[in-house]
Amino acid sequence: MKLTNARIVGDDASALVDVTLTEGRISAIEPHGQSADAAGDVAADSDAADHDTIDLDGRWIMPGLWDQHVHSSMWAQQSQRLDLSHTTSATEVAVTLATSVLPQSDGIIVGQGFRDALWPDQPTRALLDSAVSDIAVVLVSGDLHSCWLNSLALERFGFYDHPTGFLREEEAFAVGSALSRVEPDILDGWIRDGAAEAASRGVVGIVDLEMTWEFENWQRRMLEGFDLFRVRVGVYPRFLERAIFEGLATGQQLAPLLEVGPFKIITDGSLNTRTAYCVEHYPGEPHNRGVLNIPADELVEWIRTASGAGLSPAVHAIGDDANTLALDAFEIVGCRGRIEHAQSLSESDLPRFAALGIAASVQPEHAMDDRDVADALWPGRNHRTIALRSMLDAGIELLMGSDAPVAPLDPWAAIASAVSRSRDGREPWYPEQRITVAEALKASVQSTIAVGEVADIVVTRKNPLDCSGEELRAMRVDATILAGRFTHNQL
Repeated sequence: MKLTNARIVGDDASALVDVTLTEGRISAIEPHGQSADAAGDVAADSDAADHDTIDLDGRWIMPGLWDQHVHSSMWAQQSQRLDLSHTTSATEVAVTLATSVLPQSDGIIVGQGFRDALWPDQPTRALLDSAVSDIAVVLVSGDLHSCWLNSLALERFGFYDHPTGFLREEEAFAVGSALSRVEPDILDGWIRDGAAEAASRGVVGIVDLEMTWEFENWQRRMLEGFDLFRVRVGVYPRFLERAIFEGLATGQQLAPLLEVGPFKIITDGSLNTRTAYCVEHYPGEPHNRGVLNIPADELVEWIRTASGAGLSPAVHAIGDDANTLALDAFEIVGCRGRIEHAQSLSESDLPRFAALGIAASVQPEHAMDDRDVADALWPGRNHRTIALRSMLDAGIELLMGSDAPVAPLDPWAAIASAVSRSRDGREPWYPEQRITVAEALKASVQSTIAVGEVADIVVTRKNPLDCSGEELRAMRVDATILAGRFTHNQL
């Protein structure tokens, strides 16, 4: 395939080039009109014309976009669940349930997306029972760290005597994993639909941090023809022994589009669930600094074991104290890796990331989702929430993603939030933490437009470097190319 009459994002805007793609890689980049075909050696109106030569008419090309943090099954199922993201109270959730046409699967009503941190009332099993009592109901929070069950659902999942029906952290994860057990052909169809939408937004790869053993699922999908993006699959602690036994190591290629990802371990909770592990207590909760899911000494051993086996650690840490403990563990073990979220960081920890070679895998849309909650629950330290400018100035490598389904699997939304610190017409939130479009793009790609690089390419009509935050959020992608072939084409 040859892309002619193109502009490369980041290069001279007046420089038009022809880019040749051969066997999944970029084999040549030449000034426009200097290649043999473009010079007229093959007549455009003849039967011998090169039908793989595509005139981009001055459009912009850039490397394909990656999402560094996705929960694939939960993301795929989100479209099948009752959307609760608009609700502002427990009572409103109950009213929504009582007055909506409710999707059912396997005898369960599942809703998703509520954020209860600022609700004026409390979620209880009695309130949920008053809305729906004859069918099991499970409502998953927007941050995935809590869920709210009615009495029938509590019985179904083994929490018979739970007083409130509101589960957090490990209990919530157990219910979430059980909900993910959908018939493979059904789930695979939902994933294909979601992947097609992601491809239309320029996505060429994801890091899948679903909490189950996903290697066999992705191998099945790819054997059955899935080819819409690359997938790096993470490993959780309960599967670490199996991964080591099978000889899996981060970066290992299992299939053309399938690779072993990092070892993922969750050390604390989340801001909205008030379980992110912090130095200071939460307002009005003098005994609550959050939840430390993994004690510091155990974290060290998990990281040591995983890294020693060739699995690069990816440590979930949201609260400032959780991030400090994660960095301490990396320093003790002496290995590189990444911290997922890095949502609140102590000033003294910023230089430690770069010194230890630890990347920050961040989700800029969370800054927009959590700004009001952070203002309320992290007073006096909310300016340190997803502090991207401070991270880059400290020399930290940024990797950007969505945490889908917590935020949409749309890199342009993440880029827009990183660049503008704004959404929905609101004033920028701590605008001093904005980064440039070029910096956001660098954190969203895994390749470059250069000879020898993989041919994962996005084609746009606008130059992203000249776009505002809102323009980035609405960016039109004319084509997405993965390994030299189209996965999305509106040229």
